[in-house]
Amino acid sequence: MSAAPGRWPLRLRRPGRRWAEQEPTWRAAAPARIAEAVKRAQSRPWGNWYVVGASSALGRGRALGRVVGGAEVVLWRDAEGRPRAGPGACPHLGAPLAGAPVCAGAVVCPWHGLALDGAPFAGWAPLPVVDDGTLLWVRLDALGGEPPLPAPPVPRRPPGEGALTAVYTGLGRCEPEDVVANRLDPWHGAWLHPYSFVDLRVLPSPDDGSAPDDGSVGHSGSAGDEERLLVEVSFRVAGRLVVPVRAEFSAPGPRTVVMRIVAGEGVGSVVETHATPLGPDAGGRPRTAVVEAVVATSRRPGFALARACAPLLRPALRATAARLWRDDLAYAERRWRLRATGRWPG
Repeated sequence: MSAAPGRWPLRLRRPGRRWAEQEPTWRAAAPARIAEAVKRAQSRPWGNWYVVGASSALGRGRALGRVVGGAEVVLWRDAEGRPRAGPGACPHLGAPLAGAPVCAGAVVCPWHGLALDGAPFAGWAPLPVVDDGTLLWVRLDALGGEPPLPAPPVPRRPPGEGALTAVYTGLGRCEPEDVVANRLDPWHGAWLHPYSFVDLRVLPSPDDGSAPDDGSVGHSGSAGDEERLLVEVSFRVAGRLVVPVRAEFSAPGPRTVVMRIVAGEGVGSVVETHATPLGPDAGGRPRTAVVEAVVATSRRPGFALARACAPLLRPALRATAARLWRDDLAYAERRWRLRATGRWPG
């Protein structure tokens, strides 16, 4: 498959097999293989950084509250627009700071008016926070327990000024590893999501001596020793109209999986999935936030029009992600239940 775009991104798919007649993928999607990929992802350092939401969710006039690993976190923007973060409980009497007004760059407690400008106060200490232009990250050293990194390891993305970006957030009753395991199982795509994916094929590993000969990407043993799964798939548009691409899946960290288009339409576009632990619900079940950033790019001159229409397109991109994650979170939640009851195979 050529990485250069053709005159028209859509292809008319040949009449193919029905859903039940496609090639089964259960042999390739071996539980031990997926479990080993998850284990390798969990061993990669991430410096205690957690994604807490979209950059666009953090305005200037009101604080944003989040829960990560059972800990309340508050985020706001100072007078210069820079992100600030700290514990979500006021150090005076423990009032919640989520949703509190922000005045002159300080978050103001709604109970008694204590203003916190991001400096330490009465045992309340700020948290490292980064706005990378797409996502918000907070560093929680007590939760992560790793040697801290000064900045989050943001995956490589297309330049923001030339990209169309949308962020979806969902909630699952499972653990981050169940979300990561789902994303490291591309074999389920055309079976579980036939409304979006057809003609999916996971390409052989170079370790098998049967790697693709186009030199576009490798498999395992790449930079950072990340396993990369290479997939050929067609995105269904309508009826037999599809957009064929080649995509690469990798897990650069314990709670992150990146899908990058490496050939076909939209080369360089990424879907970046982050799984952030929230803590247990009232029934003791774990909860995980799925924060997924779609950063799309294209070499086509007409893509400038798509960027100009971004406010109209973002809801559609989020709706597409929500439909996929409706099924994938059910997958991840069932995986957790089976693991929790000891009925998970392998």
